[in-house]
Amino acid sequence: MWVRFPPAPLSEKEAIFYLASFFYSSESAGVIMNQNWEYRDINGLLNYRNARQNHWDSVAVSLSDWKGIGGYYHKRLADLVGYVIPPNKKVLELGCGDGNLLHSTKPSIGIGLDFSEKMCQLSKQNHPELVIIQADAHYLPVDEKFDFIILSDLLNDLWDAQQVLTQVRRLCHERTRIILNSYSKLWEIPLKIGQKLKLAKPNLPQNWFSNHDISQILNLEDFEVVKHSREIVFPLYIPLVTPLINRFLGKTWPFKHLAVTNLMVAKPDDRAKSEADRTVSIIIPARNEAGNIETLVQRVPEIGGGTEIVFIEGHSLDNTYDTIHEVIKKYPNRDIKVAQQTGKGKGDAVRLGFQMASGDVLMILDADISVPPEDIALFYNALVEHKGEFINGVRLVYPMEDQAMRFLNLLGNRFFSRTFSWLMGQPVKDTLCGTKVLLKEDYLRIAENRSYFGDFDPFGDFDLLFGATKLSLKIIDIPIRYRSRIYGSTNIHRFRHGFLLLRMVFVAAIKLKFI
Repeated sequence: MWVRFPPAPLSEKEAIFYLASFFYSSESAGVIMNQNWEYRDINGLLNYRNARQNHWDSVAVSLSDWKGIGGYYHKRLADLVGYVIPPNKKVLELGCGDGNLLHSTKPSIGIGLDFSEKMCQLSKQNHPELVIIQADAHYLPVDEKFDFIILSDLLNDLWDAQQVLTQVRRLCHERTRIILNSYSKLWEIPLKIGQKLKLAKPNLPQNWFSNHDISQILNLEDFEVVKHSREIVFPLYIPLVTPLINRFLGKTWPFKHLAVTNLMVAKPDDRAKSEADRTVSIIIPARNEAGNIETLVQRVPEIGGGTEIVFIEGHSLDNTYDTIHEVIKKYPNRDIKVAQQTGKGKGDAVRLGFQMASGDVLMILDADISVPPEDIALFYNALVEHKGEFINGVRLVYPMEDQAMRFLNLLGNRFFSRTFSWLMGQPVKDTLCGTKVLLKEDYLRIAENRSYFGDFDPFGDFDLLFGATKLSLKIIDIPIRYRSRIYGSTNIHRFRHGFLLLRMVFVAAIKLKFI
């Protein structure tokens, strides 16, 4: 399907009407027109739009014979965008051009918008399964919600980037992700040279946004940046050499600063919205923790719309399993479940607990009470107040009690926190803290996407952290006081588990960083 909206070219009066009707309402549009209302510099907007329409119409006509170097650049962009967008999602692309990028996301519903008539014709010819709309991104003729909205190399070419983001904001639900990329100003002169040599597509004068500029505009329109990266330092394709440079060398300092494009993923900022009635399931893996069970039940607070405690017992050598059953009988007013895991390791226990959980919010709490159970209210509040979508505890900020963490363990945690923060593109100060919180619906999405990583994590922490990163969830750290164990001994083996952590580094590098 190809829809043209509004009729092109627009007169000044028509432009005012359409701008007003989409910024306000059709009724107010008529009032505004009668008051001789003007949208800032309406003549400037029309002249700018018409010049670029003509330009991209001519580019579209020449694409069939194009022999430039942009093929690799666009293929690499498709790989990067495809990493963020899973198949079968509802996707909108503004400035869709020939439709190839939108098509590559394998959408369940794919809608592309471009103001160039020739580009729309080309896109429809290439990809008849897409819905193509000829319209201007400054006044979007769409009133639906999308899972993903793409603005690829569009901000550089807009008259008013903030106005376009105003339009985009009304098409978002709370899980929508906005994917933007724009040329780095460092490449302004090389691109001009490439255009002169007919190696790059010709462009009219461009806007040049830094990452900071884009972040500020997004913030003004109630978006927040989840992550950003610099991509494609070498846009010429040489077999083996180019992929090696862009996937590995281009992700490291100082080479990353030479990248052609800045890629950013943003989400709607709903921090003013609270959902205080969410029900909660607290999963507590327990192995050799008999002396802590009753204290946990006494100290875990009732929060949200109801709190469920799910104990997963892990083949203890003491009487942990029997103790849990005794405590359930002793505290009939608490909603408590228990199961004995059939597999091994904390990761297996967490997955079983999440499978049994009935709450809207899923929490993990270690049974050793090294993290005060009362602190889970802080995690709950951060989640339902939309401060983040994955809330992670941090033991490395406040001073620890003596013997809470051995010195070598502390050094290892600090090393791995820096390493994983770099690999995941978000600051995560303490990957192995046992307290983690997320919505059940987000966990189900992580589980659905688990095949991307495979069964790699005996801890359970990285399965969740890496999955959240892959889904572009906003990760927030909450500092907590880390206490000494009052019963039993640690289940951590520093050297064996240290080698497992190095394996996690390798997995994150291949699956998250050097993609």
